[in-house]
Amino acid sequence: MPFHLSRRSFLASTAGFIALHPFSARAQAGQAHLRLMETTDLHVHVYPYDYYADQQIDTVGLARTAALIEDVRAESTNALLLDNGDFLQGNPMGDYIAYERGMPEGALHPVIEAMNTLGFDASTLGNHEFNYGLPFLMNSVAGADFPIISANVVKSMGGRATEDQTLVPPYVILDRTLTDGAGEAHPIRIGLIGFVPPQIMNWDRQHLEGNVQTRDIVEAARAYVPQMKEEGADIIVALSHSGIGPADWTEGMENASVPLAGVDGIDAVLTGHHHRVFPGPDYEGSPGVDATAGTIMGKPATMGGFWGSHMGLVDLLLAREGGEWRIVSHESEARPIYIRGEDRSITPTVESVDAVLESVEEEHEATLAYVRRAVGKTDAPLHSYFALVADDPSVQIVSNAQSWYIEQMMQGTNHEGLPILSAAAPFKAGGRGGADYYTDVEAGDIAIKNVADLYLYPNTVRAVRITGADVKDWLERSAGMFNQITPGEEDQELLNPDFPSYNFDVIDGVTYQFDLSEPSKYDAEGNVANPDANRVKNLTFDGAPIDPDQEFIVATNNYRAGGGGNFPGATPQNTIFEAPDTNRDVIVRYIVEQGTVSPRADANWTFAPLEGTTVLFDTGPLGTRYADQVQGVDIEPMGEAQEGFYRYRIAL
Repeated sequence: MPFHLSRRSFLASTAGFIALHPFSARAQAGQAHLRLMETTDLHVHVYPYDYYADQQIDTVGLARTAALIEDVRAESTNALLLDNGDFLQGNPMGDYIAYERGMPEGALHPVIEAMNTLGFDASTLGNHEFNYGLPFLMNSVAGADFPIISANVVKSMGGRATEDQTLVPPYVILDRTLTDGAGEAHPIRIGLIGFVPPQIMNWDRQHLEGNVQTRDIVEAARAYVPQMKEEGADIIVALSHSGIGPADWTEGMENASVPLAGVDGIDAVLTGHHHRVFPGPDYEGSPGVDATAGTIMGKPATMGGFWGSHMGLVDLLLAREGGEWRIVSHESEARPIYIRGEDRSITPTVESVDAVLESVEEEHEATLAYVRRAVGKTDAPLHSYFALVADDPSVQIVSNAQSWYIEQMMQGTNHEGLPILSAAAPFKAGGRGGADYYTDVEAGDIAIKNVADLYLYPNTVRAVRITGADVKDWLERSAGMFNQITPGEEDQELLNPDFPSYNFDVIDGVTYQFDLSEPSKYDAEGNVANPDANRVKNLTFDGAPIDPDQEFIVATNNYRAGGGGNFPGATPQNTIFEAPDTNRDVIVRYIVEQGTVSPRADANWTFAPLEGTTVLFDTGPLGTRYADQVQGVDIEPMGEAQEGFYRYRIAL
C-alpha cells in the first residue's frame, strides 16, 4: 500500500503554499523521509466543543487536529497516521454512547467513524478503553478500518509473552512503499507494537478480572520485538500508552516509556497517558530523556498532548543499503492546534475539517440533548477554583452523594453501624488542564452536563473498611499536593505541580489540619519517602482524636479502591462493597431525591498556622467571583499570573 497525498495537500504543495520538510527536500536516491504522526488521549473529543460548558472551544478536537494531518502529509513524501489510545471514554459523547445509545454488534462508535474518515493506519489500546467493559470495547473496535493492537493484555497467558492469546493482535507489520529522493519506490515493512499500563487490572477490575490478564510492558516488548524482526520488520515503532517516568525498569510499572525505549530493536516511541507534551519543558531533566531534542534513551519520541491539542511528530530520514533500511537522522515535534497569548487569549492555528465534523454530526447533536437535561437544583454555586486550598462545594456534593449511597448499601450487612466517611477529589482544578479547567456551576438547575463536570470519569462506587490509622495515612498521601513550607518566609509556592489533583482526596466525616512545615510522608508514586513525617495534625472524629484502631467505612471509587494512586488502606483486600452504579449516577440520584441540594463546604480541613508565613497559589481568573466566600483560609488576590491563571496569597 503506497503512501499518498490528498488532493488538497497536493495542490497546496505544488502551489508552493506548504514547504517540504528538509528531510524530504534533501533526500537522495536510496534515501526516504518517513513521517510518523501521532494523536493520543483523544477521549472522544472529535468536535472542538466543551460539552460541560456547552460551548465551542479552540483548544480541543480531532476535527482541528485533522487540519494538521493534511499539512503534515503535504510537507513529507511518506507519512503514517497513528493513534496512541484512550479514544473511547472521556467526555459526555462517550457517556452518551455507552449509557444511552449503546454499542450493539455492528454499530459504529463516533470516534472510530471520525478516525476512519481520516484514514488512520493503526492504534493501540489505552487504559480508558476498558472503562465500559469488554463487550463495549470489542464492539467498538470492530468498526475500525485500521488495526488496533496491544501486546500486554491477554485472554490466556502462555509460558512467555509470544505464547499468549492476546485480546487484540499484539503488533502489526505494515507493508508500505517509500518514495526516495530520486522518485523511486522501495518496499518497507513497518512494525507497530502497542502497550497499556498493567494497572488496568486494578482500575477496571470489575470488567477484567477473570476475563483478561496483563503482562509487564517491557517484558512483553523484549519477547515480541525479536519476533517482529524475524518476520521482516525493517523498523519498529512502539505505541506506548504509558507515561515518561523513571529510567530504571521495575516490573509492572505504569509509566514505562523510558525503559521501553531502551529495548533493543525499538526505533521510535510514541507516548501518551500523561496528557503532556513532548518534546518540551514538561520533561526537562527527566533521566534518559532529552526534552529539547525529543529523544528517550537516544531514540526519537513524541507525546501529542491530549484531546487533540497537539499532533505528535517523529521525522525519520531513512537510507536503504543492501536491501535494508536504517535511520540516518531524526527529529521530533509536538505541533499545537492553538496558541495561548500573553493576555490569556486563545488563537486557533487551524480550522476544523468539515468531513470529520460531518461524520459524527448526528451523535454530536444527540450528546447536546443528553447533557442539557435538568435533574434538580442547587441553591449555591458549585465551583472548584479553591478546591486545592480550602474545603470546597464541588467536592462536598460528591462526598455527600457517596455517603448517602453507601449508608443505604450497608443496611442489613455485617458492616451496618460502622461510621461512614467519604473520600473525594477535585478533578477539574487547573494544572496542566489550563486556566479554564475548573468546575463552575451557577445556582439554579443542575443538568447532566453539570454532574459530568463535577465527576469526569465513569468510575463505579466502592467502599473499603479500614482503621483510623489508615485514615490518617490516606490523608498523609493526599498531603503530597503541597510543597514543604519554611516557617517565617513569605510568598512560597504552595502546590506541587507534579501532584495530580485527582489524587488530592478530601475525607469528609473527620476534621484535620495540614502542617506544611513537615515534609511529605509519600513521594509522587505513593512510596514512603519520609517515614517519620507527620503532616496531618488534629485529626478528629466525632469531636475527639481519632482512635487508630477504630474501624471505618470509606466511600470512594473503583480506581482508588483498586490501588489507583497507591493510597494506604485503599486496596482490593479492604474492599467490602463494589457497586454496579457509577459515581455520576449516584450523584444524579442524590440530586433527584433531594430536589434542591445545598452543597456548602463545611471547612472540615484547614492548614495549621505558621506565624509570619505566606504562600502563593494560582487558580482560574473567574474564581475572583467566589474569593470572598472561601472558608478557613486568609486569602488575598495578587493579580494575573502566567498562562492565564490568577494568583492569590494565603497567610498561614
